[in-house]
Amino acid sequence: MEDEAIVALYWERKENAIGETEKKYGRYLMKTAYRILADEEDSKESVNDTYWKAWNSMPPHKPKSLATYLGKITRQVSIDRFRKRTCAKRKGSVYALSLSELEECVSAGDSTTQDVDLHLLAEAIQQYLHTLPSPMRHLFIGRYYFMDPIREIAAYSGMSEAKVKSGLHRVRLGLKQYLEQEGFLDESGDDQ
Repeated sequence: MEDEAIVALYWERKENAIGETEKKYGRYLMKTAYRILADEEDSKESVNDTYWKAWNSMPPHKPKSLATYLGKITRQVSIDRFRKRTCAKRKGSVYALSLSELEECVSAGDSTTQDVDLHLLAEAIQQYLHTLPSPMRHLFIGRYYFMDPIREIAAYSGMSEAKVKSGLHRVRLGLKQYLEQEGFLDESGDDQ
C-alpha cells in the first residue's frame, strides 16, 4: 500500500492503518529500535509505542514521508526508553557505542543551560556537516543518526571497515575543532 493511502487511513481513523504500517515498515522500525536498545522485547515495545504515537498524531499531522516520520518517532521513543535504563542494562548497544565515540566532541549533560544551548549546538553540527564532502557526511549520518554498525556502513558506502573508521575519526576531529571555533568547547574539549 502506498504511503498516501496509509496516511489517509490514519486520517479516517481506520484501525487497519496500524496493520498496513506494520506490514510496510515493521522491520525497518524494529531495526531502528534494536540498534538503540539492543533488546528485542524493549524494541518491540518501542515499535508499538510508535504505532500509538502515529495514531495520536495523525491528524493533525500529515507527513510527506511516512518512513521518515515513523523512523523519527521510533528513534525518539527508543532513545527515551534507553535513557530510562540503568547503566547496567545498556548491554553495549550500537547507540551507546556511537554516543561514546562522540563524547570528545559533545557531552550529554543535563543542566538547564545545556538544554537551552542544545538547539544552537544542533545548528552548529548541521552547519559543520554541510562543509563535508558528501561521502563523509553520509558516514557521519549513517553512524550517528541511523546508528548503523561500521560493517554495514562499509557495505553500503563501498569502503573498507578501516576506511570507514578512519573517515569517522577525521570527521569527529573536524567536528571537535569546529565546535571549539564556534565557542561550544574550550581548547581542552570541555563544554563551555
